[in-house]
Amino acid sequence: MSISDEEIRKIIMPLMLSGAKMLDRHCPKCGSPLFEKDGKVFCPVCEHRKRQKANEMKGVEERLMEKLTELANSLPDDINELEKHLRVMELIINLLERYKQLEGGE
Repeated sequence: MSISDEEIRKIIMPLMLSGAKMLDRHCPKCGSPLFEKDGKVFCPVCEHRKRQKANEMKGVEERLMEKLTELANSLPDDINELEKHLRVMELIINLLERYKQLEGGE
């Protein structure tokens, strides 16, 4: 995915003002110029996108946990309703496990 004008304004410009050195090489993934700061060479756009994705996933994970807790705290007495509750809880747990796997890799 290529770099947007908004990413240039919000990510690259402040980085240049902070004293990071823009290199004459570009990220093979997004095309952004690579930067060097404190001896570390990095793509600021890819790092920003990775942080955004992690934050979004964390929000989804938190909502799933809230729903799981809500269901666990309101288990019905009726066996048919209980079975439905438990099935939904199992689906949520499976989703949470898949989110954990996604967080581990890209």
